[in-house]
Amino acid sequence: MPAELAIGDDRLPLPSELTAGQQYAIEKVKSGPRGDLVAPFVPLLRAPELMTRLQLVGEYLRFGAGLPQHLTELVILVVARRWDQDYEWGHHVPLARAAGLAEEVISAVRDGEAVTGPADVRAVWQLVDELETSRGVTDSTFAAARAAVGEDGIVEVIATVGYYTTLAMTMNAARTPVPDDYERLPPRRS
Repeated sequence: MPAELAIGDDRLPLPSELTAGQQYAIEKVKSGPRGDLVAPFVPLLRAPELMTRLQLVGEYLRFGAGLPQHLTELVILVVARRWDQDYEWGHHVPLARAAGLAEEVISAVRDGEAVTGPADVRAVWQLVDELETSRGVTDSTFAAARAAVGEDGIVEVIATVGYYTTLAMTMNAARTPVPDDYERLPPRRS
């Protein structure tokens, strides 16, 4: 993302006074597995009904779907890199490591390189990469993904891309702040 787009104050910080709808939306997030209102949801509070429904999709994808956690985190990191989204990256890199995603895979995603590693990791990365760059997937990529994660897994991968892309776009537009201790993405290579 060009620096001039990222520099500046948080455009949609936590409102100083909350409506009943916003308070309800916050309580829904706090009562779920996240346990607190996290940064991606702060700008979404402007549309509390949307936030409430959207966060339930994310809750399912992160905490209830059948896709193995290391693959979910891989998808999230690929989206974060694609959108130059430092909050998403910094929040999910430790989760990816804890889920067992290899450091070589994390580094390749960070650096915008093709991913190597186990067949499931390669297949999911290829599926996401083709979707994001070509807006479709080849038969061979689809077949490899089907073999790796099944048809239900393919749908979960696609939904995870869509969900985290929505969060990335929202945070980029809102200039949502990133904690100082979060790992940041390097500038893209030309």
